[in-house]
Amino acid sequence: MWFVFALLSAVFAALTSILAKIGIDGVNSNLATAIRTVVVVVMAWGMVFLTNAQSGLSEISRKSWIFLILSGLATGASWLCYYRALQIGDASKVVPVDKLSVIITLVLAFVFLHERFTAKSLIGCILIGAGTLLMVL
Repeated sequence: MWFVFALLSAVFAALTSILAKIGIDGVNSNLATAIRTVVVVVMAWGMVFLTNAQSGLSEISRKSWIFLILSGLATGASWLCYYRALQIGDASKVVPVDKLSVIITLVLAFVFLHERFTAKSLIGCILIGAGTLLMVL
């Protein structure tokens, strides 16, 4: 089931890029990011209440709070940079560069989460890197 959700995530991410590129025309990139963020916040909290998950707030550990807040800050920084890049660059070039996050994630998962880095992972990273380079040149 994780694969279905991951695939849906990729489809929605692709739609996000195209819709954002159209919507950001003539709009300050920081303002556009703020508007997008408000929509995401309303949607996320809507899902929390729809699924009755709000009762779990009190059960979140201090460590989880810290890392979720740090993750939120990283997401915010990513979105601000992404929208600015989208505003001044071609979506067909910005998006592949943004997807270099796959390579960075694999390296960080190896270093900090001690996940396995296999030959298959290495080949995949090389192919993603080469593909990105090919698309942006």
